[in-house]
Amino acid sequence: MGQLTNEVKSGGGARVKKGSAAPVFIALALTAAIMAAGYAGLCAWAGSRDTFYSGEAISGVNVGGLTAEQAGQVLAGSLPGRTLSVVPVQEAEDEGWPPDAAGTSVTLGELGYTAEQCPGIAQRHFDEQSAEPFLTRGARVLSLLTDSEGEGLTAQDRDEEVFRQGVARVAADLALEPLDGGFEVRGDEILLTKEANGRSVGEEGLALLLEGAAANGKPEVQVDMTTRPAQPLSIQTVHEAVSGEMVNARYDQETGGILPEKRGASFDTVSAQRMLNAALPGETVSVPADIQEPEITAEDLKAVLFRDLLGECTTHVSGTAARVSNVKLASAAFDGTVMNSGDVFSYNETVGQRTEAKGYKAAPAYVQGETVDEIGGGVCQPSSTLYYACLLANMEITERYAHRYIPAYITRGMDATVSWGGPDYKFTNNTKYPLKIVASYDKGYLTVQLWGTKTDDLTVKMTYETLSTTPFEEVEQLDPSLAPGQRQVKVTPYTGYRVKTYRNIFDGSGNLLSSDVEDTSDYKHRDRLVLVGPPKEDAPAASVPVVPGTPAEETPAPPSTAEPSVPATAPAEVPVQKPAETPAPAEPETPAEPAEPPSIVVIPPSEE
Repeated sequence: MGQLTNEVKSGGGARVKKGSAAPVFIALALTAAIMAAGYAGLCAWAGSRDTFYSGEAISGVNVGGLTAEQAGQVLAGSLPGRTLSVVPVQEAEDEGWPPDAAGTSVTLGELGYTAEQCPGIAQRHFDEQSAEPFLTRGARVLSLLTDSEGEGLTAQDRDEEVFRQGVARVAADLALEPLDGGFEVRGDEILLTKEANGRSVGEEGLALLLEGAAANGKPEVQVDMTTRPAQPLSIQTVHEAVSGEMVNARYDQETGGILPEKRGASFDTVSAQRMLNAALPGETVSVPADIQEPEITAEDLKAVLFRDLLGECTTHVSGTAARVSNVKLASAAFDGTVMNSGDVFSYNETVGQRTEAKGYKAAPAYVQGETVDEIGGGVCQPSSTLYYACLLANMEITERYAHRYIPAYITRGMDATVSWGGPDYKFTNNTKYPLKIVASYDKGYLTVQLWGTKTDDLTVKMTYETLSTTPFEEVEQLDPSLAPGQRQVKVTPYTGYRVKTYRNIFDGSGNLLSSDVEDTSDYKHRDRLVLVGPPKEDAPAASVPVVPGTPAEETPAPPSTAEPSVPATAPAEVPVQKPAETPAPAEPETPAEPAEPPSIVVIPPSEE
């Protein structure tokens, strides 16, 4: 049997084998050729277009089928107003920032992608489309059929100066200055503010983040912030700053300036600490407090410091040159002294010990009832002149003693004796303002002034009442050293007085408001001792006469010609006093004796 085959003879005599792949290959090649021709045609078509490919977008804005000019208009209406949210990565609560420390936002226009830039953006992107290689154009067109794609924005698409300004603004919006803990006293409360940390961000890193978000069309940018710690508030610091007594503004003795006022306050520190701990960063809480506001501030004091003459007294200085020198030296020692409100002036502490080293000289003084020369004699006149000025200024007299014997240079009851280690003169500045003492000597007269701030229209008049008088007697003492019948005064006499002084206060209209006992002064009497020579042998012995004293013999020193004679029962004023700026009110009659407080009368061992 012969071999079977699948060959078939064709009419031309050729044989074709069944099952050959040639037709398939031909079909595929034909298809490929058609597709290649079609793709080439597509690429050619794409390259010939004057519009963007269908589905093309620029930063999310669809510009498919639009010319570059049309796309620029569309971009100008959409792109610049697009907003980017910029938020910190950290939580405010974790970082100690204020609870309202949120992020910020910025538009693409604020980052330089402005409407003016949009035509150029569209044209650049269209030019990039046109510059694509021939064979990739078709693939681009085909890809846009199934998935709309967009081109991102680049650095070339923005106004660089506007971009930098926008980055700086965003960095500033995100930044927070640290808020240190603080406090404020107001009304009847203390406001405590809890500290709040600050934060910052570098502009260079922020610029990269914003640029990437604009390129990718992202709506949000997350930023890592750098925390800047704040200074916490210490309740102990608050307590030390505000607690304590209220202090008015006052004069600084060292600098000659004004020390500021200080309010007084007290509060519960435990409760305050608890409230502060519970507060949020930057939150202010109110703590109840007992507040005493100062009455006088530094600004108030500056306007009225030493503005008014409160009191003034002038006395005539007589005696030896040594005594006059002592008066001038002692008064200069307290000249210019400034006392703040409540301060106490001490004559002995201010003037100091009267010594030869300081320039004091020997002058008449009283020692155990006798007049002797002593270093510093005469310094009681400045203290007495100051005392009378204080009375007229309505000061509070803290310590004052009368002389042993009545002095000749000042009105009865208006003197103030002093002695180192013995009596002192003190007074208190009972006004609300600083007080300056000014002392001056001119042509035999000592003037003491008190300058301060007058806050009322009151004036003071001093009067006195003589309660009793003790006349001196004349005693003769035989002195064999004298010639027979010769007489010589050894001890000068003084009449004794008990005097009560009154401080009379008048209002601005001259009406007497009060008349109070100021003090009682007991001045001792001293007999006049006359030395006599022995009697003549042919003369009978004579008895020693006793002669009562007379007013003209009250003081050993001749009275000042400036001192008017003052009846003991009439109101008495300072012997020499400069006239007041306004007419003085009429002096009242000597008031009836009110109930008198106990009066301390000290007889010093030595009165200078």
